[in-house]
Amino acid sequence: MATDTLSPPPAGADPAITLVDVVKDFGGARGGAAVRGVNLTIAEGEFFSLLGPSGCGKTTTLRMIAGFEEPSGGQILLHGRNMVGVPADKRDINMVFQSYALFPHLSVADNVAFGLRRRRVPKDEIHDRVDRILRTVELAEKADHRPRQLSGGQQQRVALARALVNRPRALLLDEPLGALDLKLRQSMQLELKRIQREVGITFIYVTHDQAEALTMSDRIAVMNGGLIEQVAGPQEVYERPATAFVAGFIGTSNLISGRLTTTGPEGGVIDLGDGQRVTVPPSAAPAARTEIQLTVRPEKITLTAGPAGDASRIRGTVSEVVYLGTSTSYTVATDTGAEMTVFQPNDGTASVVPARGDTVWLSWATAHSYPLGTTPAAPATSAADRAVPDSGSLTPS
Repeated sequence: MATDTLSPPPAGADPAITLVDVVKDFGGARGGAAVRGVNLTIAEGEFFSLLGPSGCGKTTTLRMIAGFEEPSGGQILLHGRNMVGVPADKRDINMVFQSYALFPHLSVADNVAFGLRRRRVPKDEIHDRVDRILRTVELAEKADHRPRQLSGGQQQRVALARALVNRPRALLLDEPLGALDLKLRQSMQLELKRIQREVGITFIYVTHDQAEALTMSDRIAVMNGGLIEQVAGPQEVYERPATAFVAGFIGTSNLISGRLTTTGPEGGVIDLGDGQRVTVPPSAAPAARTEIQLTVRPEKITLTAGPAGDASRIRGTVSEVVYLGTSTSYTVATDTGAEMTVFQPNDGTASVVPARGDTVWLSWATAHSYPLGTTPAAPATSAADRAVPDSGSLTPS
């Protein structure tokens, strides 16, 4: 793989939660294995996200960490202690759900204090801790309000305060912003990150929303089919995806497969003929006649009226134009048969502003052809095979 799929936590950070070969198999009635051999180390004080589509195993993994589900195999360590078999209420972990589950008849302060009272914490300490956490989530002036008097974002912060006031070793959040509208969800992402930095405890956040994970996380685990495809920081996951799934799931990506026709110290080339080619970084060009798969992000591509530069360049016809506000999305049917997407900023710097049906050239720097893997090409096995010219190829993925 072209990148380390399981990037470790920051150097010197103490592990808060460690998963070792964790498996969850619900059996035939519930679809078999939901989690298949997950290994993770989450650092103390880290904002860590489990990201993936519905059914990928992220919520099941979170529920096993919380103690609501028991793993079929493996270990779950909280600060070095194996939690398998330990009841949820003995794990010193709290969880926030998408449904806030606030008591409608209690004030904000009483909702937050509810768990402390059940644990018979002294009254003065309850008052002090509730006041402090309400200031942290910026709801001190709402302490006497009922939940129905609050906005959705404020109710979410009450649920967060209620979980944090117990001073857990880690806080688990299962798609807590899913019920909010887009603008409120975006503002709450920044608010959650601010609160996490202030309280300094480990947050483990489950989401299917790539923007949420990229905005808030120190590191992200991308899950698919019960497995982890990649663990890395937001920029690493976006700019250097480890697999085609990661490249396609996070943002928009153009996947390109082809055979290297030439290689050298400067990298490799997939020669498509008629002046068209894809250039490949040296790290992705082990030998000529190697099949490789690359990804290039739409915003890295430039549209021009003619071939430009010595790097990657492909000709095509614009088939769709979509105005997105800050940028315009172009779908281009290339001469190679692949369909590619280009994002061009609407800032007046574009050399061409094409319409549907226009012929354009797509070009990008060699460094933006990011390799996903390589496969040696099968050797020729007959005289007919050997007679075929070693021409480049490009196929959509």
